[in-house]
This record gives sequence, C-alpha cells and structure tokens, in this order.
Amino acid sequence: MKKPSKNMYRGILIFSFLAVNAMIIFGLSSVLGFLNSGADKSSIFHSGKRNETSYRPKIAWDTSNYEGRKMESPNLQKIERDYLHSWQVRNFALNHLSQDGIADYFTDSARVNLLKNVEFNKKTGVVIKSTSLYHQPKLNFYSTDGQLVSFTDENVVTYQESFLNEELIATSMDTSRYEVLMLLEDGYWRVRHMVREEAQQTPAPRKPAISTWKIRDGKLYWWKEEFKLKGVNYYPKDGAWDTFGLHFSQEEIDQDLQIISQLGLNTIRIFLQYEDFGKEHVLPEKLEKLATLLDLADKHSLKVIVTLFDFYGDYSVTDWNFTYAHARQITRHFKDHTAILAWDLKNEPDLDFDSRGKIRILNWLKHLSREVKQADPNHLVTIGWGKPQNASLLQENMDLLSFHYYGKPEALSGELKNLRKKVQKPLILEEFGLSSYKGFWDPFGNTEEDQQEYYAAMNEVLEEEQLYSLFWTLYDFKEIPNSVVGKQVWRKAKQKHFGVIDAQGTPKASFCVIHKQ
Repeated sequence: MKKPSKNMYRGILIFSFLAVNAMIIFGLSSVLGFLNSGADKSSIFHSGKRNETSYRPKIAWDTSNYEGRKMESPNLQKIERDYLHSWQVRNFALNHLSQDGIADYFTDSARVNLLKNVEFNKKTGVVIKSTSLYHQPKLNFYSTDGQLVSFTDENVVTYQESFLNEELIATSMDTSRYEVLMLLEDGYWRVRHMVREEAQQTPAPRKPAISTWKIRDGKLYWWKEEFKLKGVNYYPKDGAWDTFGLHFSQEEIDQDLQIISQLGLNTIRIFLQYEDFGKEHVLPEKLEKLATLLDLADKHSLKVIVTLFDFYGDYSVTDWNFTYAHARQITRHFKDHTAILAWDLKNEPDLDFDSRGKIRILNWLKHLSREVKQADPNHLVTIGWGKPQNASLLQENMDLLSFHYYGKPEALSGELKNLRKKVQKPLILEEFGLSSYKGFWDPFGNTEEDQQEYYAAMNEVLEEEQLYSLFWTLYDFKEIPNSVVGKQVWRKAKQKHFGVIDAQGTPKASFCVIHKQ
C-alpha cells in the first residue's frame, strides 16, 4: 500500500489550522455583532433580565397630575420596564441568594440593604419566593433633564413564601404602598429610593352590576328560572384532549352539539390547555376556534362551562403573572358571550397537592378567582375538584362548588350529606361515569350492560338529591394521549370506553338511559 506523502500531511495541517482560526474569528464576530446590535448586553450574563416579557404583573399608571417636564410615552415605557425588572431582580436575589443584576437596577446606596439581606439569608438558611401581582404607580415628579423620576406605587399586591432550611414556614398575600425615586444612569433607570408604607387590604373584586346568572338558596338561576344543569364533558370523537387542535371541525362539533341537545342536556364542559392556547400570549387562532364552538353552543341552546389550565401543573411563584395574564386575556375576550355559564379555573388541582404544595395551589387559585372576576364580572366561577371532600375549599371565592365522583352510586348520597353540612352554594357533580371496557387488559372490567345499569342507578340518586351534573363523556375514543393516563396500555384501554357512543359513532346501551332522564 502506498504511504501518504509529506505534502498531504502538510495540507491537512494547514487546512486544520485555517479551519480552527476561522471558527475563532466567527465566534468573536458573533459576540461583537451581538454587542453592537442594540440587544441588551446584560442578557448574556444575566439570563435575559431585560426581556420585555420576563415579568408581567398588572400595572396601571396615573399621570394625570405631576410636576416637572412632560412625560413622553416612550420614556414612561422605559421607566416601567426597568422598575418592574428591579422587582424581578429583587425577587430573584432573595429566592436564589444571588447578587446577579442588582447593580443594574439599584444605585449604590439603594442596593446596600438588599445585599445585606441576601448575605444574612445565606447564613441563616432563609429563602423567600415572592412575586408582585399588581402595581398602580402615580407619577409625582419628572425632572427637567429627564434624569430623575418619583412616583407613589399604590395598591401593590405581593405574594410571598418563606422557607427556613427548605421547609415552608409562612405565606402571605399583602397590599402595600411604596414611595419610589429612580435615576437614569448609563442607560438604566435605577432605583435610588424605595420605601414601603402602611399595608392596605387587597381591594375586593368588582361585583357584577348586571348578570343573567343568579345564585339563590343554594340553587342556580338563569334570568328568573332555576337552571337545572344537566350536561356532558365534551371532546369531539376525533379530538380527544385536543378539541382546538389541527383536527378542529366546525361541522363535526355542530353535529355533536345537536346530538347533545337531542339527548335533553343543556350544558357542556370543555377544556382549554395552557400551552396549547399560547401561555401568556394567547393565540388569536385559538380564540377564534373557541368563539366558533361557543357560537355553535348558542345555536343549540347549550350553556358552556369553560375549564382553564388543563394539563398545567407548575404553580411556581415566578409563573403566577404569566398564568394570570393568560386567564385575563381569555375571560375578558369572552365576557359578553351568552353561551358561557362559568369559568372552571382548574381541573382537579387537588391531585397536585402532594407534589406541588396545597397552600401554594390554594393561594394561586384564590388570586386567580379575583383576576377572572375582575376581567369578566358577567359569568360564574368554579373549580373542578377531584374529590368530593375538597369541594368546600375556597367556597367563599366560588359561585358554584364542583366535584368529581367515580364511586358507587349508592355511596354518593353519603358524600353529599357530609358536604352539605359545610356549604350553602349550589353543588355540581361535574364528572361521573363508568368505563365499558372488559377485555385482555381488564378481564374483570365492566360491560356495556354494566354501564347502562350504572347510569340508571346514578340517575335515581341525582333525581332524589336534586343534584346538578355532567357525565363523562359523549364518545369512546380510538386514541388516548400519553399525557392523560401515561403509556400503560391497560390504563388507556379503560379510558377509551367511557362514552355513551362508541368510537364508530354507534350509540351504546347507556345512550338510551341518558336520553330518558
């Protein structure tokens, strides 16, 4: 075999040298290009703290009466941006015991106490997780040279969790006022002075002046007549857990809602997924699809319970403002739609108590109810609790108390008796049903005849107890997403067969029982 020549070796070495240098030059030019592009330089080192969407509490300025030069809108936007980011940096510092970004948003004198707090908490094992939810700054003064601004930030709503050696020791929801002075230095508006003054009570949510829905003596009224809620949890046959996805079909939904109406039902419950709808930036195309479904419900004289945050399970304090922005956009957009009966804030949040923390979830839901009621004062609010015993939680913030029950029909009355001792508001059995799967993966499961008998027995209890209800679900499904019950085929097999119509569109024996109620 002929050995490689020396010239070949030289060529390889020269090529390698040139390639390495080219990569180095390209890397340097990319960094220099970034630094000269006008992009925020702190985002390289500070994880994007100048990102315009990285902190999203509600904020409403009052610039009606102040001294000094005229406040131009672009300058106010910059002040707002850096002021909110100063809150974000402060929260980040106390959560992660880090000095990252403090010098960018606080002057030398203002950062002293914050740095002392960080060092003290490091030594004592204290961690504080917090976020601000609402700001109402009132502009007081804007200097002639545009280098100084002062304002009073009123009604600042904050939520805080305090940990000692990783153990939660306290939570608080607080409303306070802050006197703030900021200076423009090196292109940054930095906090020079921020003093917290007396705490105030959180403003009560605005009550609806006019609403077609009323609660009286533990019953639900539409206009002046009791609305005897009877309904179904609804997904299209080919859109299991994906109603508003690629297979969204106006014609199919129209046909389904006609079937539901002919069954003698008056309500459907639908589900919106947080990520699918665009998280904090709700997607217009999703709102259009939801509007189409609501219009079709109106056409068939059906009311709709809209469940928010399906498959959401984070609840971290830093995520609160994103979730509240999401809820506000949707509920405000549809606040005047006549098909909506209620907003269901979350499906079965009690299933997350052990993994995410009961106190945190309850506080998140409590403030979420305020946000939704302020954005939409015309419709009711509920929570779809997974267990009957949890239906009384946060009842003071709810209009309707909903729970799910998949136990034996004869045991339901006992659950209701215990629950009614603790509540006075209308109760909704928001989910109940029985799978008709009996086969290889569950040889001792239930048949379609068993399902028929189950619904007949449940109907007797519901009638006797005068309980509002929605069953699970209209259709059997051909496929179940892994996100619903995991990858286990035996769990999927059972979940596929809860419908009263099979996957081919043929009514099952239980369909007739529903039709006769």
